This record gives sequence, C-alpha cells and structure tokens, in this order.
Amino acid sequence: MSNMIKAAKEQVAALTQAAYERAAQAGVLPGGAAVNATIEIPKDVKNGDYASSFAMAGAKAMHMAPRAIAQAVVDHMDLSGSFFSKVEIAGPGFLNFTLGERWYAQVLSTIETEGENYGRSDEGKGEKIMVEFVSANPTGPMHMGNARGGVLGDSLANILKWVGCDTWKEFYVNDAGNQIAKFAKSIDARYQQLLLGEEAVEFPEDGYHGDDIRELAQLFREKEGDGWLERSEDERRAAMAAYGLSINIPRMKADLSRYKIEYDEWFLESELHSSGYVEETVGLLASKGWTYEKDGAVWLNTTGLLKEKYLREGKSQEQVDKLDLKDDVLRRQNGFYTYFAADIAYHRNKLEKRGFDKAINIWGADHHGHVARLQAALDGLGLDGSHRLIIVLMQLVNLLQDGKPVRMSKRSGKAIALHDLLDEISVDAARYFFNSRSATTPLDFDLDLAVREDSDNPVYYVQYAHARICSLLSRLAEEGHRVPEAAAVDAALLSTAEEKALIKTLSQLPEEIRLASRDLDPSHINRYLVALAGDFHRFYNSCRIKGEEEGLLEARLKLSDAVRSVLAVGLSIIGVSAPEKM
Repeated sequence: MSNMIKAAKEQVAALTQAAYERAAQAGVLPGGAAVNATIEIPKDVKNGDYASSFAMAGAKAMHMAPRAIAQAVVDHMDLSGSFFSKVEIAGPGFLNFTLGERWYAQVLSTIETEGENYGRSDEGKGEKIMVEFVSANPTGPMHMGNARGGVLGDSLANILKWVGCDTWKEFYVNDAGNQIAKFAKSIDARYQQLLLGEEAVEFPEDGYHGDDIRELAQLFREKEGDGWLERSEDERRAAMAAYGLSINIPRMKADLSRYKIEYDEWFLESELHSSGYVEETVGLLASKGWTYEKDGAVWLNTTGLLKEKYLREGKSQEQVDKLDLKDDVLRRQNGFYTYFAADIAYHRNKLEKRGFDKAINIWGADHHGHVARLQAALDGLGLDGSHRLIIVLMQLVNLLQDGKPVRMSKRSGKAIALHDLLDEISVDAARYFFNSRSATTPLDFDLDLAVREDSDNPVYYVQYAHARICSLLSRLAEEGHRVPEAAAVDAALLSTAEEKALIKTLSQLPEEIRLASRDLDPSHINRYLVALAGDFHRFYNSCRIKGEEEGLLEARLKLSDAVRSVLAVGLSIIGVSAPEKM
C-alpha cells in the first residue's frame, strides 16, 4: 500500500481491537462492545504519531471510565512486528502510538518500488469522468480567467486519473449562436472599413472592439480579396465567421499546448445543432411534460424542476415558495434554439450518449446562477444531474505588479491575454501560481514574485529543492557513493527530528492526492510540495551527508533520493517541470 498514513491508521485500529478482545477474553473488559473510535494525527509529536479515541468512544457501552479501559487495552497490546514502537495513555484516555523504524523503512521502500507512480490508487474504481475546462469563446484571445481554469482543470483531471478514475479532458467550442453572429458582424464591419474607410462604415456598438478583429479582417481580405462586398450579408458573414474560427481555434490550441494542456477532444457546439441533437433534447423534455409554448417560443418549466430539486435536497416547502424562480426559453420565436438549450443537449450528450458517470465543469463564478438550472434540466431528463453534474466555480484573478493591480494588456487595451502572460513569465510559474489556491478563493497573482529566483517564490523554492538533490547525488556519485536500495538501508540511523519529520512528509503525498480528488482541489499538491521542500531544506542544513560514516551517509543519501523522486511526482501531477539544474 502506497498510502502509509492510511496503513498506519488501519494498523492502529487492528492493534487496538485485538488488544480489546484479549482484555475481554481475560475478563478485564466486558466483551461484545462495538466501538467506533477516531484515529487522528496529533499536531504535537510529544503526544505520539497517531492517537485513538477507543477508550472514550467505548466508555458508554462498557460502563467504565475511559482511562480504565485505556489501561486494560495497553496491558493487552502486542506491538511486535507492527509499525509502532510504543503506546501510551494520555489525557482523558487517548491511546497515543509512536511510530517505529519499521514504518519509516517501509515509506522509503514504497517510494523506491512505486517510483513515478507513487501515490496512485484504485480508489476511483475506474469511474468514467469528463473534466471540461476553459471552453472559452473562440471569438478572441484567452484571458487570465481561462489561464486559471486551464491549470485547475488539467491538474484535477490528472489527480482523478491518479486515484484510478477513467478521465477525459474536453474543450467545448462555442462555435454557434449569438456570440458567433456578433463575431462575424464585427469582422464584416472592419472588412468594410478597410475598403471604404472607417468614417464610411459605423462599427456596431455591441461588436468586439479588440485589435484581433482588425487583424482577422485584414487577413480575410489578403486571402479572399476585395470582392466580398458584392455578396449578400448572410453569405459574407458566414464566410467571415468560418474564417475567423479557422484562425482563432488553432491559436487557442497552440496557446494551450504551450501551457502544457492537451485535450482528448475539442467538441463543437455547432455539431449539436447540425445533427439535430438540440432539437431532439428539447423534444424529450417536452415529452416528459417539462416544456410549454408561450408567445411563439418554447419554454422550459425551470421553476417546477427547481422546486422538485430543492425539495429533494431537504429544503422546506416554505423556503422553496420564497425563492425567486424563473423559467427559461429553449427555442425563440424565430425558431433558433438558445444557448441554454444547447447546453442541456451537450450535457445530455456527456451523461447519456457518451456514458460518463460524472461530468465536472470548471466555470467562472459569474455562472453561479446557471448551475442549479442546468442540473435540474438534466434531472428532468432522468439523468440525475444534481449528482452527476459537478460544477467547480472559480473566483477571479487579480494580477499585481509593483504591488498594484495590472488591468491592461500591452497589445489590445483589453484584459491580459494568456499568450501575453506567457511572454512575461515561465509556463511553470504560471501553472504553479494559478494552482496555488482553491478555486473558490480569489487569487492574487504577483508578477514580480513569479519571476524572482529566491525562496520567496514558491515554484522556485520547490524546483530548487529538486535541483539541489540532483546536484548532491551527482557529486556523491563522482566520489563513488551510489544511492543504495531501501532494503540495504538501516532506517534506525535516521533518528533526528528533521529526518523523521521529512519521512513523515514523504508519506503524505498519497493522502494529499486522495484529499485533492475528494475536494476537487488540486492546490493540495502545491501546499504539499512547499512543505516537502521546506522539510528537505531543514534536513539538509542540519544533517550532514558528505563525510559521514558509511551507513549514515547511505541512509541520508537514500532519504534525499526519495525526496527527489516524490518532488518530481508531485510536480508532474500539476504539470510543472522538475529541473535537474538551476
């Protein structure tokens, strides 16, 4: 088992239960008590490494004082062959277990055996999960919010795969609907201005004003010539939309690839419409009684769906009646389906047609009001959207430089674009910083800190620890000291507080991966890596390696190599490189 924390907790439970049964058999404790004890890791190592509440939890069932129960359990405890060297009674009756050298040796052995797969598990049991993230409109460059969503989604998909889920990364391309019509109208206006002059053609007030639209109009003119003014507006704009997308989507793919993000699929919204899938989905909702017609449009009875959802989730009828709920248009009077209708169809496609057990979306916090409505619509289709569709709402990023907010892009005068950011800082720094806080927390991104090469910069701090170990191994190899196998190391020699703390931190990665998957929060890994790097630097500064007696040198060399390996694993999960030299 790679999760040595879980293994230790399970052994505490087993040892305690066995001791209780022996005490009961001896007549010291009453038999047959079902005790539901907690097992925790005390903050202060003076209270042992693991603490069980068995005695307090069993007091009522056994009709005895907790300390008396604890004494009987300790008197019948057999630690031989276990991970623990001693067990003591503390406070009201806690059983405090202290780890022995066998556990510390097993951590090093596990890291050696599992290597780059350290921390993997089958906890996800092959659950088929789609993670959809970024999904930015292809009408312009990707911005800072997309940059944060990109690394959160990519890292989360990696973590879910690490715990045994069958994960799929997807980008939903909004290549249909109002924003594409506005995109085409904007390119068309700039194209006409190129030919007729800016004064002669008024640019639409609701158009896209960025310089990228001017560039697309110029590129379209260079490719297609000046004759498009003679074509019909519909024909012209359809061609311009198609051309603009043919430029922008590959640019998005290139920017994301540079950002170390590769998708399993780029799914086109237009295919949902052209295949009739949106129409079919609205028809299904109608057949289940969830739609009605009013003013020539088709509406979804969102109010009814949400009331059912909220009552199922435990809200009272009075609470539900007070909510300001509204219905949604699915098909407008002109026969065009709304974005919401396409979104319902897309998620039906995920859960029903493609059979994903769960769909996880990384969305901006401004989509908050959309979450329950979409889940309820899927509930109405019988797809259990309230449980199978999971939305991670991502808070805003504040970009800082010289301690002040940065609001403008050098190129477009609009929000900072991802490609602009990656011109300023490394991809590693961008990925690390954007993943450094939970998605639900606003993020201050300090550009000055991201480019600093010192211990205040967390990504530098972690990468430097890895490079420092690689350099150490290289120097010692030149002197004939190779990293030994774990079986050849005497773990009892790793006895200082710094060495024990470092091995304990090494043991935590599998548990941090489990917690990150449970919480859908990959920033667990960032915090873990900083803690591990810190523990290594403290160990390195207080525990000499070079020049020590051979057995101790080899033990510390093995410990250092284990840290190198685990740092590389953690960095790989969040898509950051582990350099050997810095």
